[in-house]
Amino acid sequence: MTAAFTTSRSVSAVARAAGVLRAGAALAIRDANGATVLVLAVETADDAGLASLRNAGAVRLVLTHERAATLKIRLYTPDVVALPVAADARMDWLRTIADPTADLAAPLKGPFQAERAALPQGLASAVKLTKLAGLLPAVVAVAVENAPPGVMAIAADDITGYDDEIVRTLTLVARTRVPLDGAEKTEIAAFRPADGGPEHYAIIIGAPSADSAVLTRLHSECFTGDLLASLKCDCGEQLRGAIKLIANSGGGILLYLAQEGRGIGLINKLRAYRLQDQGFDTMDANERLGFAADERRFGIAARMLTLLGYSKIRLLTNNPFKVEALTASGITVAERVPHAFASNRHNHAYLATKAEKGGHLL
Repeated sequence: MTAAFTTSRSVSAVARAAGVLRAGAALAIRDANGATVLVLAVETADDAGLASLRNAGAVRLVLTHERAATLKIRLYTPDVVALPVAADARMDWLRTIADPTADLAAPLKGPFQAERAALPQGLASAVKLTKLAGLLPAVVAVAVENAPPGVMAIAADDITGYDDEIVRTLTLVARTRVPLDGAEKTEIAAFRPADGGPEHYAIIIGAPSADSAVLTRLHSECFTGDLLASLKCDCGEQLRGAIKLIANSGGGILLYLAQEGRGIGLINKLRAYRLQDQGFDTMDANERLGFAADERRFGIAARMLTLLGYSKIRLLTNNPFKVEALTASGITVAERVPHAFASNRHNHAYLATKAEKGGHLL
C-alpha cells in the first residue's frame, strides 16, 4: 500500500465518521493506548441512542472549554470537560445544556461538577469531529472495551491529524477561463481534498507572475454576505471590492475558502446570529456555542498558492493573523495591503468587535 493511499484512507475515514454523527448514529473512537469510547453527537442523538449508551456503562456529556466557561463549569481537564449524565436525563435536556440558543428558555442549569481525572483522548477527538460535521460541539459518550458489532470504529489520531492531512492531500482538479464583470481575463481553479470536499477555489485575475509578490486576498465563503448581500457583515463588499481592486491593479489571486462563519459552518453561524440578536457580540456568540472565536486554519490557502506556483505575495487583508498563518506555512508575505469598507447600522458593532477583540486593523 502506498503512503498516498494510506493518507487518503485516513482522511476519508474521518469524513465517513463525521457522516455517522450527522446521521445520529453511534461511533467508536479508540486512542493510541487502546482505550475506546462510544459516542453520539448531542445535536442529532435521540433517546433510544442514549439508552443504548447507558446499557454499556456510565454516560458522560462532553463539552468544549468555551461552552463550559459559559455554564460556569470549572476546567480540570485539557481541551474538553466531561459531566456525568443522570440516569433519568433525556436528550432534549442535554441539548439545552449544549445549545446556547436555549439558554433564555431554560436558564436554570447546573451547578455542574466536571470530572477531574484524565480523560480518554477519544473524547476530545469526538468533539473535534462534531465541528468537522458542522454540528454543535458536544457529545455523549461511554467507555467500552471494543466497538459493538455494526458500529464504525476510527482512530483518535486520524481525527486529530485531519487538519494536516487535508492540507497535504489537496489537489488541483480543474482550471478554466471564467470572464467576470470588470475582470474579463479571469480563470477559476478548483481544489479538492482527499475526502471529496468541501472544495476551495482560486480566482486568478490577469496573468500574475510568480517572479514577484502577487496581490492576494484570502476570502472565507459567506453565503449570507456573498450571495444574499446581508448587511450583518461586510463580506460581500470585501469579495466584490477585492475582485475590482485586483483587476484594477493589473492582476492577482483571490482564494475563496470553504470556511463559513469563521470556520463553524453556516448552520452554526445562523445560531450565532440569533445570539447576536440577544446582545452578544460576534466572538462571544461563537464561544457560547462552544467554538473558538475563530476556528479557521489557513494552511489550506498556503497549499493552494503552492500548487499554483506562488510563494511570495502581497496580502490584501486587515487581519494580522492571516499574515502570521501564511508565513508559518511557508508563504512569504512581502506586504499587508489594507482592505476595509464603511460600516452600516447593521454591522457597525460587528466590525468594532473584529477590531477590538480580533485585532483587525480597521
